[in-house]
Amino acid sequence: MNPSSFGWITKHQPVIKKAFKEVNSDLNALYELLLQSGFIYGVSVTTVSYGTTEPLLWNETERTKLNFFDSLYCVYYQKYKNDTHFFKAITEYYEQLDPKEHLYFTRFSKLKPNAATLEKIIQERIQTNEHLLQKNFSNLITNALLFIDVLSFQHYLEHEENISHYASELEATLMNVIWLALIQKEEKEQYDKLLLKLFEKSLRYNRNLKQEAKNLDELPLDIYTGLLEKRYLLDLAALAIWDDVKLDKTEYLFLKKFGAQLLLSNEVIELSTTYVHTFIQANRKRISYLNYSNPVKHFYTQTSQTVKTLIFRNKNRLLQELSESKDLVLLLGQSTVRDLSKAEKKRVKSQLLDICKSIPSLAIFMLPGGGILLPLLVKFIPELLPSAFNENRIEGQNLDDTEI
Repeated sequence: MNPSSFGWITKHQPVIKKAFKEVNSDLNALYELLLQSGFIYGVSVTTVSYGTTEPLLWNETERTKLNFFDSLYCVYYQKYKNDTHFFKAITEYYEQLDPKEHLYFTRFSKLKPNAATLEKIIQERIQTNEHLLQKNFSNLITNALLFIDVLSFQHYLEHEENISHYASELEATLMNVIWLALIQKEEKEQYDKLLLKLFEKSLRYNRNLKQEAKNLDELPLDIYTGLLEKRYLLDLAALAIWDDVKLDKTEYLFLKKFGAQLLLSNEVIELSTTYVHTFIQANRKRISYLNYSNPVKHFYTQTSQTVKTLIFRNKNRLLQELSESKDLVLLLGQSTVRDLSKAEKKRVKSQLLDICKSIPSLAIFMLPGGGILLPLLVKFIPELLPSAFNENRIEGQNLDDTEI
């Protein structure tokens, strides 16, 4: 069975059905397995249904597909004790997430309730793409938010209404938790800001989400009564705080307080606050970017180098396009000596994307999440331009100075 080939769900379905029965259809036990597999953290190193005994040597994307399907399937099976109408329910669920607005299923004129349709949906949801930049972006952050789909499906099976509102509220709460978690760090790096941007660019249901909560007491936590909802919120907060050293006192107390406000047991709170460290340390060799002191720092470094290479390989074409956009060059020059206004930043972004559309090799900036790379484009463009452009350039200018 190969999750990259057509028809994999039909072949795999009996395997997860048997496995879920063996844990007595316990969703909490399923969550434990998902946590151990890394799926909750967005990096599936194993699968729930096969563990370490994989029939084939699957890659991370294929394991993520399996864990994602297993989660959706088990939520349905736990409620109905059978899978008779599973594909009908999952299809109707995704149709209610308003695909026209979010543009995830534009390739499908009508969703048919079968395994083939679900395979396509899963492929879309994990945002796999052969390009390295998009793939790394997806694996690092976007897949950590996949469990929102699972919790929303569980909510849909219980209520069958307001599903988009529920998903939006859960995502907004999660992002506010991540904001608050990052604030707790005693030593903040520019990469913590990048981590926040990566999460923000991964949002599916909130286009222009703003930080609202100033502390944990302001979060609408009372609406989350399910154990899986609570554990997921706490585990993602722990993931946001993670770095290569032990939790400092402020971070630990924040997670303890958050867990207490979610009315979780001390045992569950301790597991969430420490397991992310245990998981990462145990799987460093299996996940390449975890071999660095800060995976987000590694992502930024690798991305920066790749973007620089693409820019200089397309130097002549890029210079030609820039020469035809005097307004853009003027604004880029002014950005080295002053902060651009919001309107000016918007013009820079729009004009840069127009240029990227005309150069195939720079199409990565048009992909979902590609907007986060634009500051890198701004960073390297001055090196292409005549020396006069750089006379007022501020040495040591970092990503935040050129942010658009």
